[in-house]
Amino acid sequence: MTTSNHGGPTAAVFTNMTDSRDPNAGNGAATDSQWPLWEVFVQPPKGEAHEHAGSLHAVSAEMALQNARDVYARRGEAVSIWVVPSESITASTPEDMGPFFDPGNDKPYRHPQFYKVPRGVRV
Repeated sequence: MTTSNHGGPTAAVFTNMTDSRDPNAGNGAATDSQWPLWEVFVQPPKGEAHEHAGSLHAVSAEMALQNARDVYARRGEAVSIWVVPSESITASTPEDMGPFFDPGNDKPYRHPQFYKVPRGVRV
């Protein structure tokens, strides 16, 4: 379904995209009509680390960056924006809490007392 806001020659056209996983959408055919999902990270003005701001759908990285600017940085609350395809993110799961997150207590070579400070270096 395509609709227009009739705002003149530069009017935006909005397309209603149905989710291919929705069994009630269309005729039930498994076609992917959803634009790719992008994760948005913004950096606050005072130079802090980038933070996850949210997600959006876009056709390309450039479109995702422009949309992220319009949605997440419109009030000047960001000086840098990163957009990353969601499919490119690899994350741990709650089941990984065991050995994956265990501290390195069994690896004494990681502790600073095993390193000698060179002469001339103030501690």
